[in-house]
Parts: sequence; C-alpha cells; structure tokens
Amino acid sequence: MASSFVVACVGKPSAGKSSFLNAVTDATAKVGNFPFTTIEPNQGIAYYPIACPCAAHNLSARCKPRHGWCQNGQRYVPIRLMDVAGLVPGASEGRGLGNQFLDDLRHADALIHVVDASGMTDDQGRETRGYDPVDDIRWLRGEIEAWIFGNLDRKWGGTVRRHVAIKATPVETLHGQLAGYGTGREIVQRALDRLGAHGQDISLWSSEELRSFVRVFLDCRFPTIVALNKIDMPDADKNISAIVRRYHGAKGVALRDGVSEENIVLTSALAECFLRKMAKQKYILYETGQDDFVTAEDKQPGNDGLRSLDDRVRGRLDNIRDLVLFRYGSTGVQDVLVRAVEALGYVPVFPVKSLANFGASAGGDLAGSSGCFQDCVLVRPGTTVREFARKLHNQQLDRAYAGAETVGNVKLGEDDVIVPGKNNIIKYSMQAGGA
Repeated sequence: MASSFVVACVGKPSAGKSSFLNAVTDATAKVGNFPFTTIEPNQGIAYYPIACPCAAHNLSARCKPRHGWCQNGQRYVPIRLMDVAGLVPGASEGRGLGNQFLDDLRHADALIHVVDASGMTDDQGRETRGYDPVDDIRWLRGEIEAWIFGNLDRKWGGTVRRHVAIKATPVETLHGQLAGYGTGREIVQRALDRLGAHGQDISLWSSEELRSFVRVFLDCRFPTIVALNKIDMPDADKNISAIVRRYHGAKGVALRDGVSEENIVLTSALAECFLRKMAKQKYILYETGQDDFVTAEDKQPGNDGLRSLDDRVRGRLDNIRDLVLFRYGSTGVQDVLVRAVEALGYVPVFPVKSLANFGASAGGDLAGSSGCFQDCVLVRPGTTVREFARKLHNQQLDRAYAGAETVGNVKLGEDDVIVPGKNNIIKYSMQAGGA
C-alpha cells in the first residue's frame, strides 16, 4: 500500500510553481510501478528520501520496493503532490480562482508556498521590478485565515451555544465546526493546547479570540514550507536577507504568518529542471540534492559515456554551478520536500511477513524473488501498532489480529506507538483461519 497524505503546492501565478512541480515530480521516469489507484490531473508523484533499513541489515542487494526505489540504502518513498490554482489577493472573497483554491486545500496535509524571491512579479503574477516578496507570504496566509475565520464567525454564536447546551466538550464543538477542512480531533486538541484555552467557555469567545484560535489552528492543520524560488535572479539576495530577518526566531508556537525560520528553503526550480534534462540526455552525471555535477571534461570515474558540451550549454551549466550549487549547496528542491514531510512528523513503517528475511514470504530463505522490505508506509505521529494493522488490511487483520513483533522477535503491544528506528519494522500475526 502507499502513503495517503497530500502535499499541496501553492503560490501566486508566475512564482515558478509549475517549474517546481516539474523539478520534484520528474523522478517518476525512473519507476514503472504506479503507487496510487487514482491520480487527478492536478496531482503528481514526488519521492521522499529516507534511510532504508536494508543497509543496516546488509540486505541492500535484495531490497525490492513495490513503489519507488532503493539505491545504496537510500529509499525513495512516493508521496502525492497537488498543484493548486494560482492564488491572488481577495481569494477568500471569491476573486480569481479563489473558491477552487480554498476548496482544494481541504485535501492537503501540508503546504509548500513557492515564492518568487527575485521580486520580478507583483501580487497578480505580472512582470515588474522591486516587488517585496515578503508581501506574498503575508497575504497568502491572510487569505486562508480569512476564509476559515469567515466561515466560523458567521455561524459561531448559535451553533456553539447549542453544543454547550448538550454538554459537548470544546474539542467536540470545534471539531464539528472544522470537520469540513479535513480536520481530526487531535489537530483541534493540539491547537487548543497551544492557545492555552483549557477550561475556557468558548461560547463566550469574542471575534478576536476566535481569530486567535484560527491562527493557531492553521499552524497545526497546514504546516507550511516556504520555497524561496529564483534564487539565481537579480535582486534575490537582498530579498532573501530581508525575509530571513523577518522570520528569524519564528518557530514552535511563535510562528509569524504561519512561517517557521527553519522551514524557509532557498530553491532554483529552473536550475533543477535543466540539470535533470542534461542528465537524461547524457551530458552530465547528476542526482537531485547533489552540490555539483560531472561532465565529459571532468576527470572522474563514470563519465566515459557522456556527450560533449557546446559553448551555450556549457555556459548555462557554469552559471548554475556558480550562482546556485556552489553558493547554496544544492538547488534546494529536494530539501523542500524533506522539510514538508518532516513538518508533518510522519514515520516510515516497514510491514513484513518474516523477521528472518524481512520479506513478503514467511520462510527464511533469502534466495526467493520476493526480496526484502518491499513496502514502506508513512504514518501520522502517534499511530499505534493496532491502528496501523487496520490501515494495512482494514477489517481482515483487525478481526483476526493475534499480535505483532519487531526486530529481535520483540513483542509489541496493541497500544505501542510506532516510532522511527525502534518498532517501525513490524510483523503481524493472525489467528488460525483468519488469513
């Protein structure tokens, strides 16, 4: 099975969102097996890199993922990426494609906000010079906040009083109000905890108190990564410095505009797209995330089959080296994806049928063709062993559940929480006749 969460790419028109999507989803060409049964036209597949346990168990040669791939112990796990229509100020009031944009967000677990760091496009996506890109971060967050606050505020008083009358808890009341935004009770509880609203009668909240809750709720519901794009363009340097200064120290419960300093990533999506194109055409050796590439002229192993470069291509590659790779260490696109998944706190889990060979068969023979660690599923933090069993096999495993074990034949309790590197390799047992 594949992980079911969705990361949405948002931003104004012409910020480089399409180039970013092409840069992070282009890796699908390396994999033939498609992990999702239904992919909408505005969705694609990207790959999240993690350390695969096959390396720790000296089984890299036998690692055969059903979805994605594993290369020298580096596992690439497929995730869904959604392209949301370009947003403009006034979207919360229906301007432009605002209603469609905000409706799409309900299906997202995290946001990647692609921002034009060069300041060469205004808030409508039109060409200009000297635009302050920090404005894009402010108003986009403001539009989402206005959308949710407006919906709550219109029905707040009477609806909440009815919930209070039936003695519903604040979590139950707010969850009922926010369920349409793909919100679980745990997110509502987390928002109330951050707000310090324990013991409050929420039916007495003023509009400003309700707005304060919405701000904190958005931080919990839509963790956001800011991809400062076009870092190799003129004026990008001064804009990047100004944005970093504004959000310096913003983290945890002290976010500003929903942005954490550690979740601002410098990117050049066009540079990544060009490097991948040149790698496919055998002009260079390059893997996403690397700080350099290899050409036929470089005296390095493995470049014997590379094609020679003409002056135009060589000049463009030299610019990417100087303005992106050498200055920033990478094009940044893979870092954005990693930060998005990490912001959600998702944990990779490897379900196996055998702890002897970590394979899909129950026997201990590694010579079979099934391979090991075939499946990897990213699950929400706090997921228990039994909850994951339901996620894997729905009612079948739930009805016949007999127990679970991890590496070293260590027994796992039903309520044990799955955590990275400890009990995230799991073998389930079923009662006789339950298979």
